Amino acid sequence: MDFRRDDESPLNPFPHYERMRASAPVFHDEESGSWHVFRYDDVQRVLSDHGTFSSRMGGDDPSETGQLFAASLITADPPRHRQLRSLVTQAFTPKAVEALAPRISALTGELLYAMAPKGSADLIDELAYPLPVIVIAELMGIPAEDRDRFKHWSDVIVSQTQTGDQTGDHSSTNREMTEYFLALIEHRRRNPGSDLISNLLEAEIEGQKLSVPELLGFCALLLVAGNETTTNLIGNAVLCFTEGAETMERLRAQPALLPQAIEEVLRYRSPVQSMYRVTAAETELGGCQVPAGAPLVAWIGSANRDERQFQHPEQFDMDRTPNRHLAFGHGIHFCLGAPLARLEARTALQGILQRLPGLALAPGAHLERMDSTIVYGVKELPVTWQA
Repeated sequence: MDFRRDDESPLNPFPHYERMRASAPVFHDEESGSWHVFRYDDVQRVLSDHGTFSSRMGGDDPSETGQLFAASLITADPPRHRQLRSLVTQAFTPKAVEALAPRISALTGELLYAMAPKGSADLIDELAYPLPVIVIAELMGIPAEDRDRFKHWSDVIVSQTQTGDQTGDHSSTNREMTEYFLALIEHRRRNPGSDLISNLLEAEIEGQKLSVPELLGFCALLLVAGNETTTNLIGNAVLCFTEGAETMERLRAQPALLPQAIEEVLRYRSPVQSMYRVTAAETELGGCQVPAGAPLVAWIGSANRDERQFQHPEQFDMDRTPNRHLAFGHGIHFCLGAPLARLEARTALQGILQRLPGLALAPGAHLERMDSTIVYGVKELPVTWQA
């Protein structure tokens, strides 16, 4: 099944990106006021030049603005960004992540054990979604019975558009999440555990504890970044692998190729397609003068298909080297959870290759993209295999 023939499919935004790279690599949308950036070099600069392209979002009271991320790592500039990041870095060091490997492996085994005899399933629902949700919920000390609410909340958050449009659903979700996390933070304050939220409550920056909006920002960021992107990385990988029978055969015969295959999935179908910035000062970008205070969208999904950076970018090539994709961002905001996402994806995909022989997309499967321009993945992924 080849989605590249359908030029208009939301599942295939790549022809649109290609046209924009050629005709309007830095595009000003006069209706929304936003600037859109499509070429690799420009996107990389926007992501890494934090002095010119700020991550700040307006508003500091998340309960008022509905912006749970208003005081989080992802919307902070230095020096606050460096201080906040140093607090959670310890939880995501290669050593800390490697310590999670046995648990991730056990969870993958349990999920596949339940799936394997059936011969068909929605891979998102039965593996790609529960695995990262359970891992991040356990890291944060979230009770098991609350995991489904977690998933619903993060789906709603990523369906918000870049400009932060708030529908009633978004506002009520943000309110629910705020109330939930405030109660959880208060509970952990009185009954600290060994989880990440307890550790953040204890942490200090220059003698100061984190503010409540900063704690809320961490909770919201970990929730969404910790499950949504990894779910889509696993789903997108299976989509890439099942499109070419020889890919699956090679990976089964040579499991050592899996890490580089995952890097190519990250480039080819990036789980995060875009990132938002605001210009801190007037600047020249791609031959355009962009004024100070301008909202700007850096299209990572387009940069990772840029023919100036990658040979035959429209081809999935797991032998691609070098592969300097921007799927996890670049510069000071490079994704803190990248080692965890890679480990979860590798463990899940190893299990899939070993336990689900003859894996293929279900005949007549109708794939629908998640309701988001920011993240990229399918709502459902019906697959079959030899039970």
